[in-house]
Amino acid sequence: MADLESFRAQAKAWIEANLPASLKGAGARALTDEGSASISGGRKVQWTNPDAKLWLERMGAKGWTAPTWPTQYGGGGLSAAEARVLDQELARAKAPPALASFGIWMLGPVLLEYASEEQKLEHLPKIVRGEIRWCQGYSEPGAGSDLAGLRTQAVDKGDHWLVNGQKVWTSYANYADWIFCLVRTDNSKKHEGISFLLFDMESPGVETRPIKLISGNSPFCETFFTDVKVPKKNLVGKLNGGWEIAKRLLQYERQNISSGGFGAGSGGYDLEHAAKDYVGVENGKLKDTDLRARITAHKMEAQAFALTVRRIAEESKSAKGPSPATSIVKYAAAKLNQDRTELLIEALGSQGLGWDGDGYTPQEIAAARGFLRAKGNSIEGGTSEVNLNVVSKRVLGLLDHQ
Repeated sequence: MADLESFRAQAKAWIEANLPASLKGAGARALTDEGSASISGGRKVQWTNPDAKLWLERMGAKGWTAPTWPTQYGGGGLSAAEARVLDQELARAKAPPALASFGIWMLGPVLLEYASEEQKLEHLPKIVRGEIRWCQGYSEPGAGSDLAGLRTQAVDKGDHWLVNGQKVWTSYANYADWIFCLVRTDNSKKHEGISFLLFDMESPGVETRPIKLISGNSPFCETFFTDVKVPKKNLVGKLNGGWEIAKRLLQYERQNISSGGFGAGSGGYDLEHAAKDYVGVENGKLKDTDLRARITAHKMEAQAFALTVRRIAEESKSAKGPSPATSIVKYAAAKLNQDRTELLIEALGSQGLGWDGDGYTPQEIAAARGFLRAKGNSIEGGTSEVNLNVVSKRVLGLLDHQ
C-alpha cells in the first residue's frame, strides 16, 4: 500500500508538470480534427492543437499510453494496481486521453500474445508512441456475420504474399497507416485456411472509399486490394492459424467497445437534465411520469452495467485476457446506448428531429445524428445475434441438438 501511495504521488507530480495548460480540464474530448479520440495518432493525423501532439509525445515516451505493456516494447511496465492509480490521477486532473487507438485496444494485445519477437519490437513501440494508426481488415461484402467465409486471397509468391480482395466497414481506413488483415491462404478449408497479415496502407494496389452513413458521417470505408505485395515477415502467428488470432482480437474489441466505445450520440447532453429542460419539471420532478420511470430504469441498468464491466475487466486481467463473456457486455452496451439515444430524442420532442438549419442548436442536431448512428451499435464488433450465439455456446455451455 505504501508503494502504491508513493507511485500515486509520483504520477500526480508528473501529470501536473507535463499536462499542457491548454488541455487541463479537457477530460475525454477528442484531440484530433476527425472528431474521434479513437483515431488519434498516426502519420496522417491533423492536430488542431499542437499541445495535443505534445501530450501524446510525453505520454508515449513515458510508456503510459499502454501502461501495463512491457518496457522492452515501449510500454510503462506498470502493475495492474499501478495502472489503476494512474487512471485515477489522470481522471482527477481531467486530462484528455493522449492516445486511444485500435493499435492499443486490439492489435497490441494479440501481438504480445502471438507475434514473433522481431514483430513485437518493430510494431509495439510505434503503437505506444502513436506513430502508426491501424485499421482492421475483417468484414467483407459476403463475409460479415459469417466472418470465416472471407474470400480475400493471399497467394504465396515465394518471397512475398500477393493479396487480392475487398474489405468493407473498415473503420477510418482512409486515415490509417497500416492494416491488420484476415486473408485466405487455403481454399480447401474454412476456419483453418485463414491467416493474419500486417501491411502498409500506402502499398501499391490499396484503395479506400469512405461510406457515408445515414447520420451524415463517414467513419467506415470500402477497402480494395489489387495485387498488393506483402513481405513474408508480416505473417503473424502460424500459416493458416489466423482464425485463432481473429477470435482473440474480437474479444478485445468487444471488451473495449463495452467499456465506453458507445458513449457518443448524446450531442453532449446529460439525459436527465435534457429531459427536465425540454419536458419541464413539476414539484421538482420530471412532468412526464412515464418518461421519468423509463429514464430511471435506464439509469439503474447503466449503473449495473458499469459495475459489471469493471468486474469483468478485473477478472480478465487475472485470467490474462478477455473471455467470451465480452460478448455479453458488448450486447448489453449496444442495447443501452440505443435506449439512451431513443430516450433523449423523445425528451427533445420536435427539437430532436433537426438535421440542419437555424431552428436547431448544434447539440440538437448532434443528438439526432447520434440517434441514427447508434443503430449500428448492434452490428459493429459482431452483430447482437452472433454475440447471443457466442454467449449460449461458450458462456452458458448450450449445444445445438439436431
